[in-house]
Amino acid sequence: MSTAMDLHGDPHVARYLETDGEDGYLWKNGTTILLLFTKGRKSGEQRSHALIFREHEGALLVVASKGGTDAPPAWFLNLQADPDVEVQVKGERFRARARVATPQEKPTMWARMAEVWPDYDEYQTRTSREIPVVVLERTGS
Repeated sequence: MSTAMDLHGDPHVARYLETDGEDGYLWKNGTTILLLFTKGRKSGEQRSHALIFREHEGALLVVASKGGTDAPPAWFLNLQADPDVEVQVKGERFRARARVATPQEKPTMWARMAEVWPDYDEYQTRTSREIPVVVLERTGS
């Protein structure tokens, strides 16, 4: 049986949910994964995404890179339409509000994320789009 280390997308999310993150929280190159739940901006249905994250000053950071494509990931468009999201870290699920890091915050936050996933720097060279760092701030349980 493969582990979540070998998985991406929906299969990774499913394994994470089945095991409360026991399989799926730790991922490639020592990164950690959270699950982000957004509301589809067109469908209104809940969408789930496994994303690399880091804690930073009480918030959680994720990067809307989509591998450096010119179009942002769908989850980012969803949270722009509705920034009230749910987040799961291991077995803990809670409400949060998403926002884009300010120009003043971004350099430090980007550096923290690139420490754990250096490919982010390469992704930025692939696109003229400024890849945002998204800050997830807890709002409730």
